Order: sequence, then C-alpha cells, then structure tokens
Amino acid sequence: MPEPASPTPVDPAELGFERIRYEKAPPRATITLARPERLNAFDFQMLRELARACEDASWDDEIRVVVVTGEGRAFCVGADLKSWEDDLVGKPSEYWKWFGAFMDMHNRLREIGKPTLARVNGIAVGGGNELQMACDLAVMVDDAFIRHVGLEHGSVPAGGATQWLPIMVGERRAREIVLMCEEVTAAQAVEWGLVNWVVPRAELDAKVDDVVEKLARKLPQTTRYAKQQLNWWRDISWNETVGHARDWLALSMLNDETRDAIDAFLQRTKK
Repeated sequence: MPEPASPTPVDPAELGFERIRYEKAPPRATITLARPERLNAFDFQMLRELARACEDASWDDEIRVVVVTGEGRAFCVGADLKSWEDDLVGKPSEYWKWFGAFMDMHNRLREIGKPTLARVNGIAVGGGNELQMACDLAVMVDDAFIRHVGLEHGSVPAGGATQWLPIMVGERRAREIVLMCEEVTAAQAVEWGLVNWVVPRAELDAKVDDVVEKLARKLPQTTRYAKQQLNWWRDISWNETVGHARDWLALSMLNDETRDAIDAFLQRTKK
C-alpha cells in the first residue's frame, strides 16, 4: 500500500488491496472482507488494509456513510487461527505486534468521523462480532448467528467484547455470551440490542440502502460530533483495558493451554 503524502482521499484502485474490497459510490463507501475461503478471518495484512481503508474514507468529504460487510457465507470469524499457529504461538513479541494492528484497525474504524453500518451477511464469531460492535449500527440476516469461542480456543475476547458487551446487552447477558460460548441467534441479537435490525436475506440490501440513505441526509459535522459524544463509554472501556489485554494475550502465546486449544481446533477443522 502506498503511503499518503497528505490527508487526501484516493481512488480505491490505487491502494492495491488484496484482502478486502474497498469501493466508493458517494455518499457511501463499502469495505468488504474478502477472504471467503477463510470465512473472512483476520490476518495481519487484512487488518492493515482495513485500517487504511477507514483512514481514506475518513478523509473523503463526499463519503457520508461507511458500510462494512463480508464476502461469502460469513461476515467474519475473527482471527485466523491457522496463521496464529504458524506465526504467533510461542512468539509473544510477534503476537504483540499483530494485536497492535488489530487495535489500530479498531481505532480508525471507531474514530472515522462518520456513521458506520455493519452489514452482517453471515456468522459473526469472536473478532467478527467485535468488528460489527465497533460500527455504529448493524443490520443482520435472520439465518446468521453471533458467537464468542475464545474461552474454548485459548483467547480472552478482550478486543472489544469484554469492553462493549456489558454496555450493549447488559452485565448478565455479556457474561453469558463470553462464558458460555453459545450461539446467539439473530432473533436474540436484535432483542438484546446487539444489532439494530434483522431481516431475511432477500431484504438485506434494501434495508442497508434505506439506512444509508437516511444517515447520508444528516449534517456531516454535526453527526461527527454526535458520534464522538456517543463513543465516550466505548472509548473509556476500550482505552482502560486494551493495552493490558495486548500484553496479557501476547504472553498467553507461551501457554500450553493456548497452544493445545488452537491445535485441537485446527485438527477438528481438518476432518
């Protein structure tokens, strides 16, 4: 990716993204996670590309709304555990660097200065749910689910879930989602306030279009400041915890518990 010389937006084609698709059709920009063969799992390059796309969208005054979605049958399943096994397990300093890219992506998305809408086209697991929670609003298909599985795979979901779930769904339900590792259906997600709208798959794009149209009509500077104020609770919980989480999770890469859990998961997926 070329480094910008000034805070000037560019044509997405100039950015050379490989892990995401970034499209601009003012007043909307769309960021699509494009690793369907890995259920849109994050690797380091995807995190960097997401951060750069958010940066470009934040600079583009013609863009009023940013839509985040996934390609294929998943929205996002969080971290790519295969790349973790290959590159990070047993290497805490390398994990610390990886998590820095994850933090940067989240910060650029949350601080993009314009409304963001998660188009949850399929399952959102782990960091995928944290990604949709980082957006301002979310539309979800009715046949998808949300789930956190970190406590079964050797990772604490401290990249947004432990910080934001209590704010969004309440203390008890947040603990249920994190500790039980059970699927949250689309119907539960909307009832609990984890997403805003649930629609049949055939109606997903129409609903997204409707929300984008309504958001795009709002005054951009006023909206930006309203969003900054609304971010206060998320920012407090995030900034008070994520640095510590980064260090603890990096050290967890040395644990047998983490190594064995990741290996067991990957062995199951090979069958």
